Amino acid sequence: MSEEAPLLNDEADHPHDVVLEHSQGRVVAMDSARYVDSRNEGRDVVVPSSYLGVLPARLIAPHRPRAVIAHDGCVGKDGAGIAGLWYLEALGIPAAAADGMTAELGNGIDLYETGLISRVNILAERAGVLEGMTVKEASVVLLENDPGDVTAGTKIRRESVATSDTGREIIVTDSIVFALPEDSNNVLVTAGHTGRSGAKFLLEVSPHGFICSDGGMSKNNAGIAGLKITDEHGLAGACCDAWSAPVGDAFKAYSEGRISACNQTARERGVAVGMTVQEAALKLLSEVEA
Repeated sequence: MSEEAPLLNDEADHPHDVVLEHSQGRVVAMDSARYVDSRNEGRDVVVPSSYLGVLPARLIAPHRPRAVIAHDGCVGKDGAGIAGLWYLEALGIPAAAADGMTAELGNGIDLYETGLISRVNILAERAGVLEGMTVKEASVVLLENDPGDVTAGTKIRRESVATSDTGREIIVTDSIVFALPEDSNNVLVTAGHTGRSGAKFLLEVSPHGFICSDGGMSKNNAGIAGLKITDEHGLAGACCDAWSAPVGDAFKAYSEGRISACNQTARERGVAVGMTVQEAALKLLSEVEA
């Protein structure tokens, strides 16, 4: 049995609307991911108004466009409307999705004209695409900027977001395994779980304070088991509620997350359940309860 989708397999049946000609390539709007084809390879930012799930991503990927902006399908159950973002990321293709309430499904021109970006993969982010940007703006950004290394493998994000009077910093990075030796002086906001294995990495770094994800707590509260282990070693730590910010994304944890659990050493610095991650990180910068 053929693995090719049989319907509208001829490129002549794929309507393309070239909405922007640019020195770096083109922006091409279309009503379906099925319409992405060999004409888009390498140079085009394609704007297909299909949901950006894994199935549409599979239709797009063989044609290797420069980048993709599609519809988020209002995200939906299990995040299925945007799961293709990471499928494409793994294949080295920058991709973004537009908020389903700002653009029509199945209408590429409307997506291009009125859509607002709701989600991005790391390659689109590195090229400069931001959530809240218009699709028009994002398409130009994707034409004009290089996303950097697009090979499979670790892509480390790290940013210092605050510094205390004593020089300690709040460092945001997606996993504790990305910590550096100097982070023993810093507060780390990461987004891996705070389970038993996570505690081993935390003890190796021995940061001044940490916030990791609770991993949804999990069976026997295993997602926060590391709080007790680190507390026994005098490390102040807390967990971000995985329902307030996605596990694995420390930047959303810092901007949107709330604390679901903390250890006694962190409580002594003023951290409390229900606090925002930003508030808790600032508390952890201190030596004693504020």
